[in-house]
Amino acid sequence: MDFLRNKTNGRQPPRTAEYAPLTTDDDVHAESETPYAPDEPADDRVPFSWFEYGTLTFLGMAMLWAWNMFLAAAPYFSSRFKGDGWIETNYQSAIMTASTITSLAIAYVLARMQKSASYPYRIAVALLINAFVCFILMISTTIFLNVSPRSYFAFLLLMVVSTSTATAFMQNGIFSFVASLNRPKYMQGLVNGQAIAGILPALANIVTVLLFPPPTVDSDYTPAERAAKGQTAAFVYFFTAVAVSVAGLFLLIPLVRRHGGTVNRVISPDNSGVVDDAGSDADGDAFKTRKVVPMGVLLKKLFWPSSSIALIFVATMFFPVFTARILSVVSPEIASPLFRPYAFIPLAFFFWNLGDLLGRIIASSAGSFTNSIFVLFILTALRVGQVPLYLLCNIDGLGAVISSDFFYLVVVQLFFGLTGGWIFSKVMTLAPESVDKSEREAAGSFLGLAIMVGLLIGSLLSFMASNV
Repeated sequence: MDFLRNKTNGRQPPRTAEYAPLTTDDDVHAESETPYAPDEPADDRVPFSWFEYGTLTFLGMAMLWAWNMFLAAAPYFSSRFKGDGWIETNYQSAIMTASTITSLAIAYVLARMQKSASYPYRIAVALLINAFVCFILMISTTIFLNVSPRSYFAFLLLMVVSTSTATAFMQNGIFSFVASLNRPKYMQGLVNGQAIAGILPALANIVTVLLFPPPTVDSDYTPAERAAKGQTAAFVYFFTAVAVSVAGLFLLIPLVRRHGGTVNRVISPDNSGVVDDAGSDADGDAFKTRKVVPMGVLLKKLFWPSSSIALIFVATMFFPVFTARILSVVSPEIASPLFRPYAFIPLAFFFWNLGDLLGRIIASSAGSFTNSIFVLFILTALRVGQVPLYLLCNIDGLGAVISSDFFYLVVVQLFFGLTGGWIFSKVMTLAPESVDKSEREAAGSFLGLAIMVGLLIGSLLSFMASNV
């Protein structure tokens, strides 16, 4: 692990020179014809690079890929739980609750561990955990297919807790890493990658179930036979999650080698600490005197941004529960394969995540409506009013008030995702302006904690939606 820590921290063996620049003029011009975007002053920002922007976008995608895997794989999990009514009804809410409780606890501990924090190391650990968990899930599609629903449920919750731990490490590390670079466009790339993490897993799930269609839930197959029928699609799906995590780990190494000095530079409590470009002080003790920002100070400066972020996810957590239950208004007997439950549910996840991505892209455009944090909080509160629209749709196939798949997929799902993505992206890019330069790393960690608080509250409230 020391080797991994050194690689991700960007630390090099001691050099005779006391100082070496992170970049040269040749490096800057080789990576970008315009090192500083025209709308951003070239003060303390790192030179812009499209390669690094793409890398951070991919890492943003890797951050939430496993989480979206659990959501979009709802039809497969439902087939494993056939025969146990309580688990079939409540497993989505149970997954989200277990996930958010774990993530919040880990995120809180990490947010308080600022003094000796190695944020790149936390990112690397998260990617390794996700790769391992997804590999185990991949193997589970080929063995122990005859286990009882309760046994598989316990196994799945263990996997959820593991990947939630990774998510907490990832969010804490990557938000702090990017915030320290002081380049809003990089933060924009990161949040766009999170939206892509919702689109591609759902799309992969749609393709695999269309290529390898499982039996319908109303068939006479036993739970073991039903799981076996869908194992090929699930195997391919989980395999992609392993590949994404491994690729993210390899992309992380050159990124941290370039910016390790920037991210790990130690800031003493009186802002007078002297360090070299590898993030070590004169005595060779890395991260020894990092400035610690009290949580109360961060809450005071980031009250409206953190409140907006938490409320966004409180409302958002209702959508997975409803999405796993809402079916097409077309009868499965006459519907095309895309509108049968095993494909329609991932299709609905796709539309929500497509809206989320479009919202984040719109937020990155110049002159996007408002830059007021308080106005964004008001819009977040109004967004809660979109949740009751799910009650107008075909829940559990019992009929819809508005009998239209277009209404459900576009008006409800796409628009709900769009408003959440737009507000979240605006808040995340504007929030660092509310704190001092020396507090940006801690602010990134604190905003990650706000996400976890919103997810926890939303997941607990989502149990109500499970029984509607």
